[in-house]
Amino acid sequence: MTDEFPVKGMDAIVFAVGNAKQAAHYYSTAFGMRLVAYSGPETGERETASYVLESGSARFVLTSVVKPATERGAFLAQHVAAHGDGVVDLAIEVPDVYAAHAYAVAHGATSLAEPYELKDDHGTVVLAAIATYGETRHTLVDRSGYDGPYLPGFVARTPLVEPPARTGGPGGSPGMRWFQAVDHCVGNVELGRMDEWVSFYNRVMGFTNMKEFVGDDIATEYSALMSKVVADGSRKVKFPLNEPAAAKKKSQIDEYLEFYGGPGVQHLALATNDIVATVRAMRAAGVEFLDTPDSYYDTLGEWVGETRVPLEQLRELKILADRDEDGYLLQIFTKPVQDRPTVFFELIERHGSMGFGKGNFKALFEAIEREQERRGNL
Repeated sequence: MTDEFPVKGMDAIVFAVGNAKQAAHYYSTAFGMRLVAYSGPETGERETASYVLESGSARFVLTSVVKPATERGAFLAQHVAAHGDGVVDLAIEVPDVYAAHAYAVAHGATSLAEPYELKDDHGTVVLAAIATYGETRHTLVDRSGYDGPYLPGFVARTPLVEPPARTGGPGGSPGMRWFQAVDHCVGNVELGRMDEWVSFYNRVMGFTNMKEFVGDDIATEYSALMSKVVADGSRKVKFPLNEPAAAKKKSQIDEYLEFYGGPGVQHLALATNDIVATVRAMRAAGVEFLDTPDSYYDTLGEWVGETRVPLEQLRELKILADRDEDGYLLQIFTKPVQDRPTVFFELIERHGSMGFGKGNFKALFEAIEREQERRGNL
């Protein structure tokens, strides 16, 4: 009740991509998301084409440029040329855009869009935007007075494809939600700037420091990084922030910064209530996951204990597990989902734990290093 920057949760993850139609098909078939809305030349939008996909409360907006005619279109085209496909907007739903924007700007945020309203027959959406690391922005959204499919200017769309059924878990009917929500969004920033951006979220949004991983927490024989997690008071919005650390070889953060051309969103964690069924379905659809050596599972049961998924099934699917004082979690990471070794995804199934898999960091980063070595980037 005393939160000066209250949030309702993540509103949307907005991607700038080279071909939104093809990207929408990929996330429909490979991630089981449903196309729900569209904006483009057929709806009167001459500059861009945007597809809105959802699974539970997780919402992706995939936008590509049809013919740049304004500053926004030029920015999107230049962004894809410079960075490849990537996240340009981590939109946050708030109860009062005017108050949230005023608070953020008063505490040092750079305003990218003053509060404004969009209206159609479905009602009114209030929007504003502030800048964060790199070319990423936070659009602040109040859609409490709106019942349309996404935003004014978008029309409802039937799915490009019906998401295939999950197998190996409860249910399995077509259209079943593979994901329930966005769990957290991870940003990579330049060496020496992690604390600066942590302070930004503390000051501008009133977020608190949730976790901190430094030194040997996130280090292997060859590479290292540092990470701090900021979150709103309700823990609905969580932003881990990474920076590289000195090591023998190039870390995953160094590789990202080189190939993305600067700071940006590294990976998105999607919450699932059945990681086994979801991994099976995604593998069947062609999604590639990081590999984990069998040796990881030889001692896993000794420190993680019993989980919902039997140890041999975790070993079969290469799913990681971790336990803390609050419970346990299951997680797995995809390989990058585009040609550049930049954006990838995490699947996470939580059972009490609000952590980020600290016990898995060494195994995870060694797996990433193996992929870096295969690419010649370690």
